[in-house]
Amino acid sequence: MPRFHRPVLLNEAVGFLAPKPGGVYADCTLGGGGHAAEILRRSAPDGILVGIDRDEEAIRYSSEALSKFGERVKPARADFRNIGTVLAELGIEKLDGLLYDLGVSFYQLKAAERGFGLTQDGPLDMRMDRSQSLTAADLVNGLPEGELAGLIRRNSDERWSARIAKRIVELRSAAPIRTTKELAELVAASIPRRAWPPATHPATRTFQALRIAVNSETEALEEGLKAGIEALRPGGRVALIAYHSGEDRIIKRTFRLLSGKCECPPGIPMCACGARKVIEALTKKPVVPSSTEIAENPQARSARLRAAVKVVEG
Repeated sequence: MPRFHRPVLLNEAVGFLAPKPGGVYADCTLGGGGHAAEILRRSAPDGILVGIDRDEEAIRYSSEALSKFGERVKPARADFRNIGTVLAELGIEKLDGLLYDLGVSFYQLKAAERGFGLTQDGPLDMRMDRSQSLTAADLVNGLPEGELAGLIRRNSDERWSARIAKRIVELRSAAPIRTTKELAELVAASIPRRAWPPATHPATRTFQALRIAVNSETEALEEGLKAGIEALRPGGRVALIAYHSGEDRIIKRTFRLLSGKCECPPGIPMCACGARKVIEALTKKPVVPSSTEIAENPQARSARLRAAVKVVEG
């Protein structure tokens, strides 16, 4: 199995969580276990780590990598939206810390058969949980042109989404689009060469948009972050690492509402946006990787870290 990606903003993210002996923590995107291992080291000798991931291979890999920590590790294959159920099954009432490292792992990108990446040809899959039925091929070959364009634009801010969707529909009328190579070449040909990004493949945004849709990542983050904060005890901390603007917008808005900052228009007699004072942000602006980290790990270049502390129950 290829290695999972190097943990991004490791010291910064775990530093905000401030792990301590006897604490109970959850890594909601366990992956290869890099952040989890550091949490376990800092919470020795008796801190507990609940590791949640939808990907069966991630659970298997990280369970082996973290085996030296013994019973202190509690792996769970689950959607992090269901963190309340996971904790209840483990007999855990509240958490002292919560980590989300969003996006796709190095392993998932490099495993051709998973269909996430652009560098190797594979099936248009992109499922983090391979027990689900919906794949990227289903969306590419089944959605009407307008819905496909909207999906790409909404999930990636791709300005050429309409042209890309039109080209997809034209080509799939002759034969279904089945592989990552086919789609990547099609998308690249749909974008004027002068508009290609200098540092990434021109199909990167489209692949991101499809991955987000296949895995319901927007809905998962919106629901899962609130569920996770609900599971924190007062004084517990949450840290999130986002890799694109859509994720960061959801985190910022959730933090804003749970910090009690009402978004309702002036003049409304009663708040309807759900704002309530539950947390305080620990980061006024997102923390970004250093130039050294980016040079050593280019995958870190778009990472943005935000953190907060829970101040009251609720």
